[in-house]
Amino acid sequence: MTILVTGCAGFIGWKVTQKLLERGDTVVGVDNMNDYYDPRLKEWRLSTLAKSKGFVFHRDDITDMPRMEGLFKQNKFDAVVNLAARAGVRASVEDPWIYYETNVTGTLNLLECCRRYGVKKFLLASTSSVYGLNDIPFREDDNTEKVLSPYAASKKAAEVLCFTYHYLYGIDVSIPRYFTVYGPGGRPDMSIFRFMKNIHEGKPIEVYGDGTQKRDFTYVDDIANGTIAGLKPVGYAIFNLGNSNSVELKYVIGLIEENMKKKATITYLPRHPADVLATWADIKRAEDLFGWKPAVGIEQGLKEAVKWYHDYRRWNYRKDVQLNVPTE
Repeated sequence: MTILVTGCAGFIGWKVTQKLLERGDTVVGVDNMNDYYDPRLKEWRLSTLAKSKGFVFHRDDITDMPRMEGLFKQNKFDAVVNLAARAGVRASVEDPWIYYETNVTGTLNLLECCRRYGVKKFLLASTSSVYGLNDIPFREDDNTEKVLSPYAASKKAAEVLCFTYHYLYGIDVSIPRYFTVYGPGGRPDMSIFRFMKNIHEGKPIEVYGDGTQKRDFTYVDDIANGTIAGLKPVGYAIFNLGNSNSVELKYVIGLIEENMKKKATITYLPRHPADVLATWADIKRAEDLFGWKPAVGIEQGLKEAVKWYHDYRRWNYRKDVQLNVPTE
């Protein structure tokens, strides 16, 4: 298959692209390489993908409709995997406009290109944040009308657009809702990466709330495998991708301390009103549709994340390390 993967230099997009290339697909990758977090990490991810002959990279933005249409004119895509997004609950409260532009307008641009150029498969990455204050475990048929952040609202809007294009034009749509993704190569703004960095450097870590809040931490390889499984024809399907094992933040901090062999100093801050108290995925639909189940538990996953973090520090802080970043 020839697949367009947007956000290919992002955490999940990188891993999905890697696995698609490993199975023999051709991937046209798009990323705007913004500086929401350290672009050098994105460059490192790209450098690992550049080793494959099946990978072509374009530094573009999905909000730029003429550029997106140009890609569809140049390539005959079998599927589009839209992983380009502005992510982060708290940051979206500070700047909701950029979240709407990327997550909604960008998705609309890609759907319209699919319509115009006959691409019949579209996958949109969504988020557990759309569940808001529902009872756990979260199920796909829960009410998602009362979201708590502009980030979640933008993703919900993108989901609705996908249904519209499925209904009007017959585009086959898969929408995985991701639950707190972590692992090697992870985003520096996510809690696990920030905790590792501060514990390593002897700085206090900040916990919003009392640490008893629960998250369904899900290993990035499991997320990528579930995403690729979602390329199967389904008509229109929303499905949860999570570890289905919600754990307290305090437990995760303890595991990081254990693997880094260093104690954390914790500063407790008030819970942000846009943060939910707990997430937990009901994954039966993903199991039924795709035979998908998570394979990596939080204990093993954090070992791999800490190991990668130490490697990351070694190359990221050395000016003599050159990255082979592809150019279009």
